[in-house]
Amino acid sequence: MAELKNRIKEAERYLDNARKVLTENAGKQGEYYTDPKYVKAAGNYAWNGVLVALDAVTDVQKTRKKGQRLDIKDYQNAVAKKDKKMNIPFLTAYESLHKTLGYDGNLRYTIVQDALKQGKTIVDWASKYYEE
Repeated sequence: MAELKNRIKEAERYLDNARKVLTENAGKQGEYYTDPKYVKAAGNYAWNGVLVALDAVTDVQKTRKKGQRLDIKDYQNAVAKKDKKMNIPFLTAYESLHKTLGYDGNLRYTIVQDALKQGKTIVDWASKYYEE
């Protein structure tokens, strides 16, 4: 499927894909998902959605040097330039989506759902600054 022209809609699509993977593949028993592979995949999809949204509303991609990899600090600085109050939600989304889900594959349902909410918070925030 082709990338959407509206970068915020694209970011939301990443979050939707994360939810879909959890619903269709991660399996759920009681308060836990059963397959960490799909929890990790969902965390990575959602985190990438956050990055797509941030790339759409910050100049972080434009300021990097050729061949340079971006760091969490680059995004943190870019978010702070727009709204310092968003640093804590941004870092929380990073910790929960990228690390807790993406790396660790935490299976606790409430933790996974809260992480997705954190990602949605950042995408919704970015949508306020987005201009096509």
